[in-house]
Amino acid sequence: MDLYHRYSDATMDKMLESLENILDQLGDRDCEVEYSSGVLTLKLGDRGTYVINKQPPNKQIWLSSPFSGPKRYDYSEAEDNWIYIRDGRSMGELLNQELAVVLERDIDLGLRNISADAD
Repeated sequence: MDLYHRYSDATMDKMLESLENILDQLGDRDCEVEYSSGVLTLKLGDRGTYVINKQPPNKQIWLSSPFSGPKRYDYSEAEDNWIYIRDGRSMGELLNQELAVVLERDIDLGLRNISADAD
């Protein structure tokens, strides 16, 4: 399996696990996370829905945020992270920041050092 699949699968798995733990702690019935066929959907009730999906043809992960809109992330070997080329920010950094505001708590999805999670 090529690096894209290993790294994107590890990223999606880590994100799902982190989000499930956060939502369990939150205990809000309006919030749920689902992952199926390479698409992760995070529903935050009336606060909106995130859709994050693998894009194998482009070797990217696409994110649609109810707050900042659509972004396409490429894996950066130098940063060992998924980076949005237009602003240089990582996907984890954006999600941590936006979700902290929405959920009113510190959030760390642990989306860094991607290659270590892929082993």
